[in-house]
Amino acid sequence: MKSVIVENLSVQFGDFFAVRDVSFSVEKGEIFGFLGANGAGKTTTIRVLCGLLLPSTGRAEVVGRDVLTQAFEVKSQVGYMSQKFTLYEDLSVGENLAFTASLRKMDKNKYRQRQDELLQFIKFQQSLKTMVKDLPGGIKQQVSLVASMLHDPEIVFLDEPTAGVSPAYRQRFWNLIRDLAAKGKTMFVTTHYMDEAEQCGRIALMRSGELIALDSPLNLKKHSLPDRDPKTVSLEEVFIAQVEGKP
Repeated sequence: MKSVIVENLSVQFGDFFAVRDVSFSVEKGEIFGFLGANGAGKTTTIRVLCGLLLPSTGRAEVVGRDVLTQAFEVKSQVGYMSQKFTLYEDLSVGENLAFTASLRKMDKNKYRQRQDELLQFIKFQQSLKTMVKDLPGGIKQQVSLVASMLHDPEIVFLDEPTAGVSPAYRQRFWNLIRDLAAKGKTMFVTTHYMDEAEQCGRIALMRSGELIALDSPLNLKKHSLPDRDPKTVSLEEVFIAQVEGKP
């Protein structure tokens, strides 16, 4: 089953194409990596898929809903986690989650049940009265994931979710991502960490608004540097060759 279908998608602002003629699909339960330099078109594409921005041409379908005609339904089926803007620093953990639930118009009992399930899932051991600004970076990111999952979305967009946290917390966070994917949730991840990209089932590479490569990490290594043994090729080398090494 496809969680995301994108066909000939373009987003144009005046004469500038932020996204140009992009097509791809994402399977249900897949960990899908979305890589590219800043300004490559990743965030614009994600905004379309979250129902926040209408495409100029082409079509996009998310969990069976068309982003043009069913934007409200799309928003109810997706979760979004940003590195900086998911939580409010001057509110407690409990206040943040309650505020998120109110924005989603969740039933109070359902919200409490989901909150308890997800906090148990991330093994959260602190008080809900703890201020977000007082949380360690890694735990803060895990609470952000809980906030994005409260309404039980089918697909979660993670925009550089582990930027600025320790390697140990990054690995723990990726354990959570794999667990969620195993439960059937589709995880759509942008990252600048190549070791994280290695953990994706497939990776899409964007450059200047265009999709220039889409394959598994191993196949990207084989095709990007065909004269090398793929076991000796790093994804960083692939990224440089595909994204930065072309004029």
